[in-house]
Amino acid sequence: MTTAPPSLRLFGTDGIRAPFGTFPLDEKTVGRIGYHLGLMLGEETPNPQIVLGGDTRQSTRPLCDWIAAGLLHAGARPCFGGTLPTPAIAFLVRQRSAAAGVAISASHNLLPDNGIKLFDHLGFKWQEPAEEALEERLFNHPDQAEELPPVTLDLDASLARDYRLALEEPSTHDSVSFDGLTFVVDAANGAAAPFAAKVFRDLGAEVVTLHDAPDGRNINLECGSTHPEAMARAVLESAADLGIAFDGDADRALFADEQGVVRDGDAALFLWARHLKRSGRLEPPKIVATSMSNLGLERALVGESIELVRCGVGDRTVVNTMLEAGISLGGEQSGHIVDLTQSTTGDGLATALQIASILKHEAKPLSQLLAPFVRFPQVLINVRVTSKPPLESLPSVAAVAHEVAVRLGNRGRLVLRYSGTEPLARVMIEGENQGEIDELASRLIGAIREEIGAE
Repeated sequence: MTTAPPSLRLFGTDGIRAPFGTFPLDEKTVGRIGYHLGLMLGEETPNPQIVLGGDTRQSTRPLCDWIAAGLLHAGARPCFGGTLPTPAIAFLVRQRSAAAGVAISASHNLLPDNGIKLFDHLGFKWQEPAEEALEERLFNHPDQAEELPPVTLDLDASLARDYRLALEEPSTHDSVSFDGLTFVVDAANGAAAPFAAKVFRDLGAEVVTLHDAPDGRNINLECGSTHPEAMARAVLESAADLGIAFDGDADRALFADEQGVVRDGDAALFLWARHLKRSGRLEPPKIVATSMSNLGLERALVGESIELVRCGVGDRTVVNTMLEAGISLGGEQSGHIVDLTQSTTGDGLATALQIASILKHEAKPLSQLLAPFVRFPQVLINVRVTSKPPLESLPSVAAVAHEVAVRLGNRGRLVLRYSGTEPLARVMIEGENQGEIDELASRLIGAIREEIGAE
């Protein structure tokens, strides 16, 4: 198969992502993506139905219309749900027996970025072979999608309604009522805004809302899971039981306990895994987490006789590892958590409901429930780079990395990798002593900057 040259690859580790209006998120390319996507799906299913929606960016609606123009030209039937969390697309594909789903979002990125995420007919993110096949069509096959007639999609409000009702079903969480609990909910001015506060209030909670007034430009802007400080402060100010912060497309969630301490996806994974294990619903007694998850998670799980299986970074990699190993629960430190008995991708709203239900069930403060989980000191630093050669091929970087690994031994971990979506090298070091790992990280960052650092 002929694939696009690396410089023209569209798909990164989580779909397509770029500044709106630039390649490949220009009108012509997006229309062609829709057209070839429709043709591919039509080879399996005549007139395939595609669930379509996205986050609250001002660019999301035109991107939906552009890709729909291509889909319609190819004989597909887009079903438009307006503002929808990315995991809602995955859910609705399964519920509607659709051929695929398209989520328009750049997740936790700020403007001017946006993106395209694709889901297959089972609600799983598209795998690399399918992405490569779509790229091959786009770059190497002539088509008739050069001039597409403009499309303005009609909204199908039943899509958002069905997703919200599914969240409120008792099968989605272990508590039928949150009466007596107060939650702070930071919607990141994103796709969670129409859903989060309403769902928790419908289930009986008192809700303090933050950043739930999207204006098309303020998504993730000093709020949500990338800036959980305001959520943590509001927990203290309102004497709330739990704080919840979503990202722009609501596929992840971070938390704050009643003391205003921010708790990440590792903490949520520990709490969820322990709850399932103690209720006899974690078979086999294993979970999946990435190489970035804190060593403290691994140590805490040992105390619960739960094995941690590590994998590469990215929620698609997590899910693939879960499927291969027959493991039902997995996730990332960033707050992407997947329970395959409920969903096919990370769902921040479902995660928040589950953590809240554990809090209700245990009737103890979150800080007390998480006492066995003690984080190892950790540094995670991004270094902007001019290129991405194999890190082991850079002499000074390889030498310092070896010295770091030897010095840490079994007292810590080093993870050195590139971002899949940005020109960044990521340095993660954890160990027993904060001063030591800060020093080691500084040396390694210096070596990276010397070799491939950007100004």
